[in-house]
This record gives sequence, C-alpha cells and structure tokens, in this order.
Amino acid sequence: MQIVYEYHDVNPSMHLENFVAEKLNKLKEKYDFILRADVFFKKENTSSDATGLICYIRLSMPGPRMFAEASHGNFESSISESINDLERQLRKRKEKMRNY
Repeated sequence: MQIVYEYHDVNPSMHLENFVAEKLNKLKEKYDFILRADVFFKKENTSSDATGLICYIRLSMPGPRMFAEASHGNFESSISESINDLERQLRKRKEKMRNY
C-alpha cells in the first residue's frame, strides 16, 4: 500500500508518519483490497484548545473512495479517531462484498 502525506501549516514529522503507517498497515492486513492512503495534516486557528489539529485520511480501493477526518488537540487523537471511522466503514463495505 502506498501512503502519501501532505502537510498544511504544519511542519513534517517522522513521528506522525510512523504512527499513521503503523495504524494503516494494521488496516491493510485486515482489508487487503486497500491500494493507497492519502493523509493530510492541517492546523486551524480555533478558540478551543481541544480542537484545531486536523487529520484527513482518504483510502483508495476498488469502488468509491473512503474518507474520514477528525479534529482534536493533538494529532495522535485525530489520527486514531480517523482510523476508527475508516475501520467502521471498511467493515461495512466488506460485509457487502461478494466473492465470485
């Protein structure tokens, strides 16, 4: 699986990339039809300290793409929530798939 990272108003971080890669590889093991992941890190100015660091993840696979985003006070929480949302979507998609 190919993983592409993009940063908007955030400095690139190997720690974040390794954290995301570890989580996405676990998804890839369960759902082998995932081809590519686009991960976007963005910082927004907000009045709350509990939000503002956003992680968008878009998965490419046969059929429509899947997308999840989350905004928290740190990127690790945003990444974890986005991955959990994607796992829920992937579980539903796999239930609908048929093997011929």
